[in-house]
Amino acid sequence: MATLAETGAVERLTSLVDAPDRYDYSPAELRDAQVAAMNERFQDRVGRIKLLKLRAEEAGIGEIASLEDAVPLLLPHTAYKSYPESFLMDEKWDKLGKWLDSVATHRVPPLDPSQIADVDGWIEKLQESGHYVSCSSGTTGKSAMLVASAADMAWCRREAPQAYTWGSGVPLDRSRRMFGLAPVAKVPRNDATGEAYTAALQDPKFEPFRYPVPPITVGGLTQMVVARKKIADGTIRPEELAEFERISAERAKAVEDAVEITARALIEARRDKLHVTGLWKGLYDVAKAVRDMGYSAKDFNPENSIYVGGGLKRAKLPDDYREFVYETFNIAPTRNYQNYSMQELQTGMPRCQKGGRYHLPPWLVPLILDKSGDALLPIAAGEYEGRAAFFDLSLDGRWGGVISGDRISIDFSPCACGARSPSIRDDIARYADLEGDDKIGCAGTVDAYVRGMS
Repeated sequence: MATLAETGAVERLTSLVDAPDRYDYSPAELRDAQVAAMNERFQDRVGRIKLLKLRAEEAGIGEIASLEDAVPLLLPHTAYKSYPESFLMDEKWDKLGKWLDSVATHRVPPLDPSQIADVDGWIEKLQESGHYVSCSSGTTGKSAMLVASAADMAWCRREAPQAYTWGSGVPLDRSRRMFGLAPVAKVPRNDATGEAYTAALQDPKFEPFRYPVPPITVGGLTQMVVARKKIADGTIRPEELAEFERISAERAKAVEDAVEITARALIEARRDKLHVTGLWKGLYDVAKAVRDMGYSAKDFNPENSIYVGGGLKRAKLPDDYREFVYETFNIAPTRNYQNYSMQELQTGMPRCQKGGRYHLPPWLVPLILDKSGDALLPIAAGEYEGRAAFFDLSLDGRWGGVISGDRISIDFSPCACGARSPSIRDDIARYADLEGDDKIGCAGTVDAYVRGMS
């Protein structure tokens, strides 16, 4: 991979998305280009992203000349949950828009609250002005609200299939029948990547299988979170509780019915090359239904592939749940795609087959911090552990630097698979799960900044 000039460093690094050797580069050789690209982003965004400007002024930083300079400019992942909860609960769409504007690159226009019925309507209105808001699940608390641009949506469509084919070895030849085995959150990013995978993998002779449960909208998630909070506080009205229980029961019944419907559809398509996706709980439940109907690996195409998103999500499954799913659908280890990413980024880190490690592309800069998230750990030979932080140079609609809640082990040496890019061991853990709590040093200050601006 050739040395990259400093001029147009962002474009030069992100243009490698289609390069066959995009995960085979020396971190030391690209470090200067990555620092130059971060500074390029900083100079363009410091006057446009209000929160970034405040962070830069507090730290006295006018230029990113080293990796260390970027650390005070990173935003904790909690910054995207820093809106006052009352904005959602009391449907204050004008104030929620003002909050969103403080973390956005492109100005969020004021909206007339009287023209917006709910959070889904708010998101639709924003999309009309080129602001695409995706939210995390928020099933146990506030959703993170992540604004993106049309350029970001185009990037997701371009990058996701490229990471998939590198990590899985499955060609993007439109020869598979796609089966999603879980309800999907209907947010712009999921829509964009779903469209991209379908365009790259789905056999045009068949219609993609539609999981028989309505997509989960942000409004639906928000209603559930608000209801749970009111139940915990003892403030929910009887009619609200009855509606919450009705919706919960209907959704549980739909998910239960979907298992058999999906299992039968898979059995019917068993001779074709299949690509199955979902969370482990849904995959296991459908696999068990397939087994109960008398089918297993011997009945399915040996070229099937799988992509599992996320972990167990608190689901209780047998110890051999992975093997059970693989063996049911006849999925070889070489066609098992795994990807490490997070909502705050839009770039994935595909896991290689031989080394079993997650690889970083050139436009995703690792900034591994101490546990408190305050100091950059020295980049040393071999593997070391720290708090994951990254700068995603591909991001347009918001700032690319983020501090995560993950503890990772990273290695800047070549991987067993032969790729020379930095790689992360497949034992990622969340500090909150390890210690019951997670405190990032700058989080409180950032939260106060954003609340003050909204």
